Amino acid sequence: MRWSKYFIPTLKEVPSEAEAVSHRLMIRAGLIRKLASGAYTYLPLGLRVLKKVEKIIREEMDKKGALELCLPSLQPVELWYESGRYKDLGEDLIKFKDRHNRIMVFGPTHEEVITDLVRNHIKSYRQLPIILYQIQTKFRDEVRPRFGVIRSREFIMKDAYSFDRDNAGLDKSYKKMYEAYEAIFKRCGLKATPVEADSGVMGGDVSHEFMVLAESGEDLLAHCTACGYAASMAIARVTGEGSRVKGEEKEKPLKEVDTPGVTTIEKVGALLKVKSEQMVKTLIYIADEKAIAILIRGDHEANEAKIKKYLKCTNLEMATEDVIKKTTGGPLGFSGPVGLKNVRIIADNSVQGLVNFVTGANKKDKHFINVNLDRDFGVVKEETDLRMVTDKDMCPNCGKNIKIEHAIEMGHVFKLGLKYSKSMKAEFLDEDSKLKPVVMGCYGIGVNRIMAAAIELTSDEKGIIWPISIAPFQVIIVPINYSKDNVRNTTDIVYNNLLNKEIDVLLDDRDESAGVKFNDAELIGIPFIIVIGENGLKKGVLEIKNRRIGSIIESKIEDIDKISFPD
Repeated sequence: MRWSKYFIPTLKEVPSEAEAVSHRLMIRAGLIRKLASGAYTYLPLGLRVLKKVEKIIREEMDKKGALELCLPSLQPVELWYESGRYKDLGEDLIKFKDRHNRIMVFGPTHEEVITDLVRNHIKSYRQLPIILYQIQTKFRDEVRPRFGVIRSREFIMKDAYSFDRDNAGLDKSYKKMYEAYEAIFKRCGLKATPVEADSGVMGGDVSHEFMVLAESGEDLLAHCTACGYAASMAIARVTGEGSRVKGEEKEKPLKEVDTPGVTTIEKVGALLKVKSEQMVKTLIYIADEKAIAILIRGDHEANEAKIKKYLKCTNLEMATEDVIKKTTGGPLGFSGPVGLKNVRIIADNSVQGLVNFVTGANKKDKHFINVNLDRDFGVVKEETDLRMVTDKDMCPNCGKNIKIEHAIEMGHVFKLGLKYSKSMKAEFLDEDSKLKPVVMGCYGIGVNRIMAAAIELTSDEKGIIWPISIAPFQVIIVPINYSKDNVRNTTDIVYNNLLNKEIDVLLDDRDESAGVKFNDAELIGIPFIIVIGENGLKKGVLEIKNRRIGSIIESKIEDIDKISFPD
């Protein structure tokens, strides 16, 4: 491909709206252009990268026996009512009424659609197992699209779905997809860490995310460098004993104190001269329409994913001010466990062992000091891990320090089990001629996120440094003074030779200065740069620069057939 015939609108200036490194470089290198918030056009250079990523994905999925199809983006809303997920996604669903007044959904995911397909065509155990996948555009009405293609309203995903007779079959399918994901990310030049994860609105009991550590990542990953334990923040375990502060002082008399207009942990602590770890927050939630009181130490944050999983509830939300007043008798900001009646109280592990702590008094402008758990509000029968892990916690596996870092989620695999097959009646006849629900798994990869993650991990102040497996071109030829006959003739020989060897090569045949050409070559990130100039030709050599390591070697022109470009 010749640059003069291609479309690569590079920019010198850094786009003002771009926050992440990948977003800035994808715009500057002419990979994408913004159409609207969270919606991007993929220009020819960017599309070449996407196609190479998709090729790798297809090859690895096909190796595992998965079958590709293409599901519609438009989905009848009735399927979402049937699965029970319509409320779960809420305003993230992009929907509209068609001319027949039917509500349609732009698919944010395809569990409902694939389950509908399978229930209509898979009738016997002899048709199982089967894994179906697609590479498709998805739509979500993100509140705040950011970081370019990392968090957008329109994005490209590879989603696969496995259907098995039982959990043993699901385990095998899950293992196949897990292995395929490891191979895909490795071939794309990414070091992706599989971590324990929360299934969220997708459902199921087991899931893993594949995360790539990156400063601009919007997710947080808790991991141990000693033993390799890794988990998303939503599910990262905190050991009971490790989270407690053992009180050594004697119990003091319970006392109600004035705290006028002071409701936050920070302000109450400052007023009473008490550290946050000697305070207990009483958080009132509504879990499936029932009020629940959660006790969390003041220096910690509640983990709603853990709370929801522990309660095994479908819906969990913070109580409104009216509900808090009705439940506790006091206003928002002054809730406490002392005197609470007819409310289920669950304590985080860190609350056990505290002595003489501070809580709200369930009265306006009042708090209690010197609260003690058993003495003042009875034995809390339920104690478990309900909080977010911190970098002060120890690894639950080996006891060493936990490290918390930003990461980009690249893929997510779920053991869905019977979540969709039961609600949507996707059933098959087993050997005993009895109807049984199919057991499902779900496996997603953010295709355009792979592009962004590769740039986040392999770029420098000059531009992108693509892994050769997904680079838009493997080689760029930069002739100095291409208008000169000897330079042009040699350049064309080298260019055609590489084309004949089926190497993706871009020839910068523009009438531009050497500086402009070198800057653009390094900006767009082609792994190998071949420089052909009159000085080199006098010596009978050309220069080959390795963009990743910065090394430059000289090669004799007659040895062009021997040139290789390793991964």
